[in-house]
Amino acid sequence: MTDTHHELSITRYIDASPAKVWDVMANRQEEWWCPRPWRVEVDRQDRRPGGVCQMTMYGPDGEVAPQNGIYLAYDEGHRFASTDAVTGDCEPSGPFMIGIWEITPEGNGTRYTARARHWTQEARDEHDRMDFTEGWTACADQLAELCEGG
Repeated sequence: MTDTHHELSITRYIDASPAKVWDVMANRQEEWWCPRPWRVEVDRQDRRPGGVCQMTMYGPDGEVAPQNGIYLAYDEGHRFASTDAVTGDCEPSGPFMIGIWEITPEGNGTRYTARARHWTQEARDEHDRMDFTEGWTACADQLAELCEGG
């Protein structure tokens, strides 16, 4: 956690190669992106800086939570970053955060780190009250299960 970026973060060692973790992380998001019993559907992704990143999360009680934004970075095999501050074709939106998901080699496996950077301390605190650590840790665990399971 850093005060500079009003950041929340989680990290986890995954006992699988970076290539395997990247493949699951980038290409199988619907299997790990939100904590069960929630699920996500990838609506549209243009995996490049400035490309759209649109998903919809669905809760067990009928909740629907769109996640629309753009990629700020997409470094194949290493990291991607997106924000909800901009949607569509450079349309400004009410920003909540910048999300950064990255992997690095570590020993015989991979270090996965996910960060949420917020514009204000208040937005960071709100995200923390929304059980950031619990939710994003559950997602990391789901990612690890997929990567380590075969």
